[in-house]
Amino acid sequence: MSTLAPAPSLAERFSLVRGDAPYRLQRRAGLIPLHGLGLVRRAVFWTLLAWLPLAVWAALMRRALPGELAEPLLAHFGVHARLLFAVPLLILAEAMLDKPLGRLLAQFERSGLVVAAEQARFEAALRAVERLRDATLPWLVILGLSFAMAWAADLSDRAHELQWAADVAQPSSLGFGGLWYLWVGRPLFLLLVLGWLWRLALLSVLLLRLGRLNLALVPTHADRCAGLGFLEKLPMHFAPLALAVGAVLASRWAHDAVYHGLALIDLKLQMMIFVVICVLVLCLPLLALMGPLKRAKTQALPRYSALVARQGRLVHQRWIEGREVDDAPILSAPELGPVADTAEVYRSVQGMRTSLLGKAAIVPVALAAALPMVAVLTLQLPVKQLLQALLKALV
Repeated sequence: MSTLAPAPSLAERFSLVRGDAPYRLQRRAGLIPLHGLGLVRRAVFWTLLAWLPLAVWAALMRRALPGELAEPLLAHFGVHARLLFAVPLLILAEAMLDKPLGRLLAQFERSGLVVAAEQARFEAALRAVERLRDATLPWLVILGLSFAMAWAADLSDRAHELQWAADVAQPSSLGFGGLWYLWVGRPLFLLLVLGWLWRLALLSVLLLRLGRLNLALVPTHADRCAGLGFLEKLPMHFAPLALAVGAVLASRWAHDAVYHGLALIDLKLQMMIFVVICVLVLCLPLLALMGPLKRAKTQALPRYSALVARQGRLVHQRWIEGREVDDAPILSAPELGPVADTAEVYRSVQGMRTSLLGKAAIVPVALAAALPMVAVLTLQLPVKQLLQALLKALV
């Protein structure tokens, strides 16, 4: 006799992807099926929509391949990095943020962090963020910003990244391919980037709300984060954003190195700053839980100190002073054990971290941001030297 599996909880069903305005529009258009996210079909559709028209135009106008222009479309690596790499990557990466996030949030319930008295507030926090996710206004603002940023970039890039699309008779005007890139391709890339940043902001809001709950934190937990250590993996789910933006930035530098003599080693500081910014931005949601962790440690230290002192005092009275000691429960409690075990419990509280910013949070983001930088540096520096420097930085 088969038994029905229990229905997933609200936390397990929670998603920062499903239900927002782009999701609803693509669902109506048939790009997202009834079940699943339709990631592959969406990645193919939006990539071809953004890149294929301008590539066909450039080929027909003899502006695509080397020998046809000094800097043809193929030479502008940033265009292809945006449309052929970043756009599909940011769509496919939604799989890393959809169900995995629900499983992490469900851990609050499974581990007992959310007690029965706080269950209603926990679910209210999830629903509040779901309402923000489903709001249309933020996405209208994001859409407007995407076109505004594309227009602003046009002012500086027309003589550079759009050189392949300039009209021969009137260099200040663009042909169809350039206009398509400016008003379709680039805004689509920016829309995806800003959309991911909006999801990051939603996650920050959610963790802030969860941090206000009376969580049943365990200062002696083996993860050294009072039982919240599983959240260290959250920034990893946003690492594709760092990889996508880094690839676009690195591709622009690669073009300047190949066609304009740029010395990439001179950009070492800018590359390091980019990696640091990615780590700070993508790990930002974890800072929302610093307050609860700090309070838990501050409250636990004197309490566990008093526990160790009470036990140690009774042991001293019985075995050093030879005094009669009543059968105090603290001396026979199996969960405490001998004095050495109790002292170890206190040291575990002392070692408790008040931040979730550990290696599990930082390293995946830093590697994703640094990978395009390392790849572009290989144009001018030996691979062995780069790998040695990277390993030295990580170790």
